[in-house]
Amino acid sequence: MRGSGAGPALATRASEFSPRTEPTDADRKRLVLVVIDGLTPEAFGRGLDEGRLPALASLVEAGWSGRGTSVFPSLTPVCLTSIATGAFPDVHAIPHLVWYHRGEERVVEYGSSFSAMRAVGARRSIRDTTFAMSGEHLAKGATTIFEALEDGGLEPAAINFTCYRGRTRHPIRLPALARRNRWYEAVYGPRHFFFFNVFESERTGAGLAVRSRLEGSIDDYAAAVGRWLVTRDGFDFLVFYLPDYDYASHISGPEGSLAALERSDRAVARLLEAAGGTDAFLERYGVIVCSDHGQTPVERLARLHDSFSAGERGVLALASNRAGMVYRLEGCRLASRELAERLDEVPAADVALFLEDGGAVARREGAELRFALAGEEWRLEGDAAALDSDRYPNGLERAWRALHCPNAGDVLVSAAEGWEFADLGGRHHLGGGSHGSLVAGDSIVPLVAAGFDEPPFPPDPGVTDIAPLVLAHFGLAAPATMRSPREAARA
Repeated sequence: MRGSGAGPALATRASEFSPRTEPTDADRKRLVLVVIDGLTPEAFGRGLDEGRLPALASLVEAGWSGRGTSVFPSLTPVCLTSIATGAFPDVHAIPHLVWYHRGEERVVEYGSSFSAMRAVGARRSIRDTTFAMSGEHLAKGATTIFEALEDGGLEPAAINFTCYRGRTRHPIRLPALARRNRWYEAVYGPRHFFFFNVFESERTGAGLAVRSRLEGSIDDYAAAVGRWLVTRDGFDFLVFYLPDYDYASHISGPEGSLAALERSDRAVARLLEAAGGTDAFLERYGVIVCSDHGQTPVERLARLHDSFSAGERGVLALASNRAGMVYRLEGCRLASRELAERLDEVPAADVALFLEDGGAVARREGAELRFALAGEEWRLEGDAAALDSDRYPNGLERAWRALHCPNAGDVLVSAAEGWEFADLGGRHHLGGGSHGSLVAGDSIVPLVAAGFDEPPFPPDPGVTDIAPLVLAHFGLAAPATMRSPREAARA
C-alpha cells in the first residue's frame, strides 16, 4: 500500500530562480494565457471553419496553431494544476476529481456533481474545492507559475483559475461565511486575484459570476475583469480561464455546444477590444490559447464500485467522468494485480494500471505491458498495444506519472470509448460529453500562440510545457519541479 502525505518534499526557494536579464522588447511584452475548459480540436476547427469564432480566428491568423497533450487523468483539477505547476501528478499530488485522503482517512470530492458533494458532505466538499486544493492538497514543493513569477519580481494575475497558489495574501470577501463554516479567512494567490466573487484583489465593477452557466455567466464575469485589467495594463501575466464551454459540452456533447464556444469567443474579444483590437493587443501582449483536456460522447454508463462489491474488506473504488481509482485500505487481502484483473471482463474499463516490482503494468483486454523509465528510455516488456501511442498519446509517461502520484489509488482505470463511470451521487453525463481517460479524444487539446516572433512550443507539446515557457519568456529559469524526468536526468 502507499504511504499517506500531501506530496514529495521538493523544497523550492526564491533564491533558486535566476534573476531577470536586462529587459528586451520580448521581455516587456506581457503574456495572457486563455484556457477554454474542455475545448476539443475538432470543435475548435469547426467553429473556425463556420466563421463563428472571429476573435479566436484573428489570433490563429496572426500566429501559430497546433495540438498538444494533456495529463492523466484528464480531469479539470488535475489538468489545471499541471498547467499551473508545469508538472505531472507525481509532483503536484492532485490525483483526480475524487480521491481518498490516506492521512485524514476520508474521501475528497472536488465537485463532480452536487449529488457527489452531498454524498461526502457539501460543506466539506466546497471547502476542499475552493480552498484546500490549492492551500493544503497541492504539494508544497510543486512551485506554481504564480509563485515563480512573483519571486522573479513580476505581477501575475488569475481569473477563476482553481490552482491559484501564489505569494500574496488575499482575505475572503465573505468573512462571516468563512468563520461560520471554519473555512479560510484568507488564501495566498497571485498578486491580482479574482475567483468567482469570493476573492477579488481589486474592485472592477464585474457582476456576479454564478448566475446562469448555460448562458455563460462565469465567462462573462471573466471578460469584465479581464477587460478592466487590460485597460490598465494591470499585470505581467494573466491566466484567463473560461469554464462555461465545458459545462455546456457535458450536457450537449462537444459537437453540440458551439453556441457556448461562441460566448467564450466573445469573452476573448472583450480582451482584444480593451487594447484597441487584435493588432494593438498583440503589440502589447503575447497570447497562448489552450484547453485543459478534450471531451468525447457518453453513450453508456457503468458503476466502477459494482466490480468490487462482493464484500471484500478494505477495497474502495472511486470514480467520476471517464476515470476511476481503486484503493487498498487496511484489511485488504487482494494485491493490486488481483484488483486489476477483476476489470478484464468489464466493458467500461479500457485500461487498468498498477505498480508491481518496481515497474508499472498496463492491462487491456487481458493483454499486459510492463514498463518502467530507465534513465532516458522506457524499458518495455509484453504487449505494446496495451498503451499504443496513437490511441493513448504519450501514454507511457502519463500513466507512469499518474501511478506515482502520492494520493493516487493502487489501481487506476481509464474508461473505454463511449463509457462513463457514475460519480458518488450516481450522476453522469449520458447523452452528453465527458473526459478523464487516456484516449486521444479526452487528451488532445488545441494550442494557439500569437504575438511571438516564432512558435514558442517544443515538438510534441503538452500542457506541462506552458509554465516553463512563460518563465523563459520573462528571462526566469524554471524550478526543478517543472522539468521532465528526462531533462532532470541530463542535468
